[in-house]
Amino acid sequence: MSRSDAVALDRLGDLVKAGDYEQAEAGARALAAAPRRLRRRNPLTVWHARALATAAAVAHGRGAEVLTELEALIGELESAVGVDPGLPLVVRGNRVVVLIHQRRYAEAEAEANAILRAATRIAHLTEVWRIELSTLDDLADAMCGQGRYAEAEAIARGNLPRAVGGTAAALQCQLVRSLTGQGRHEEALTEARRHRSIWVREKSGVLDMAIATALHGLGRRSEAESAARRALTDCERFLHPAHPRIHEARELAVRTAGEDLA
Repeated sequence: MSRSDAVALDRLGDLVKAGDYEQAEAGARALAAAPRRLRRRNPLTVWHARALATAAAVAHGRGAEVLTELEALIGELESAVGVDPGLPLVVRGNRVVVLIHQRRYAEAEAEANAILRAATRIAHLTEVWRIELSTLDDLADAMCGQGRYAEAEAIARGNLPRAVGGTAAALQCQLVRSLTGQGRHEEALTEARRHRSIWVREKSGVLDMAIATALHGLGRRSEAESAARRALTDCERFLHPAHPRIHEARELAVRTAGEDLA
């Protein structure tokens, strides 16, 4: 991979981390489509660029749109030579997120566990702790989707001490959600107040939805309604209109307001 391509990929990766999904995806697709003879690059650049483009689309909420592309890319990477062994796992992790968005929780759980096993096998070849923590966050999400809140809590609590940045914020959200799911609403609100002040666009609305559910469970209706409305506002502002969380936030806003769904 040329130095210029490596620099471009790093810049696009920074855009994804910053939540600028639209620009990141557009730039990654342009890089992947650039004629090889002009850029003098090997296929690694194309694979990395496609991985970034699909990651940005999934984070934005367009996972269903790129699921076929993700699966094709996974197939290519797993038979490719010279690829960073962590890259296929990253792409598979993005597929797990899509499965969760589609409420295919059992499939998501199985794939997340497979990724964790694969990460253990390549730990001597490349750094895998970020992949592991991201996958554990997804695993907790899949368990919450199946109502297995105690297991999700154990994952979140067990891995928060070693998490940093956006992954720590994501795991904290999972902890609040898992406590709420168990009816431990006061504990959930206490954990929510400890939430690290790190903004992660991909997680827009998640924490406020958990807070709204906890407040509603405690009978604090007006506060619950306000939290649900905040969640909906953030979802509509920062996520793609096709993101399933927007619909979930709308349902929650209606429920906390004590209204009947139309």
